[in-house]
Order: sequence, then C-alpha cells, then structure tokens
Amino acid sequence: CSASTNKPVLTLFTKKPCPLCDEAKEVLEPYKRRFILQEVDITLPENSAWYDKYKYDIPVFHLNGKFLMKHQVDIQKFEDQLMKLELQND
Repeated sequence: CSASTNKPVLTLFTKKPCPLCDEAKEVLEPYKRRFILQEVDITLPENSAWYDKYKYDIPVFHLNGKFLMKHQVDIQKFEDQLMKLELQND
C-alpha cells in the first residue's frame, strides 16, 4: 500500500542516557503506526551541529524536517501537525 511510503518522519534528537527521550517515546507509542521514527544521536561526530544547537534541549522533535517541539511531547500539537500532513497526503 502506497500510504506507508507517505508516512511523516518524526526525527528525535537524543543522546544516551536520556530518560526524557524514553518518556517521550512512550507517550508517542499509540501513534507509532502513523509516522516513521528516526533517531539522531547528537553525540556522534557527524551530528555535532545538532549537538551545538540542542545539547541543553533534548529531546527535540522535528516532523518532516521542521522543528516541532522540545523537552517533552506536546501531544495536541503533535496530533494537529500529524493530521495536517496526513490530510495533505490523501
């Protein structure tokens, strides 16, 4: 089914350990069939630009490459944005 290829990509900027990131992933669990989760470890050398930007803010989420939220999941905002993207893809 072609819908699966159009799933929005949720990027999680994270590092280990990150209890807040684990918490955020739990909150997002019920939605996981509706997006693709991509995790970016900001401590990796190739991600140093993200590290400089987000080292005090993780978890940080981007949806389809656009900044969405940080520190914790704003489920209302996430749902709204996810819905918008899903409607665009229909």
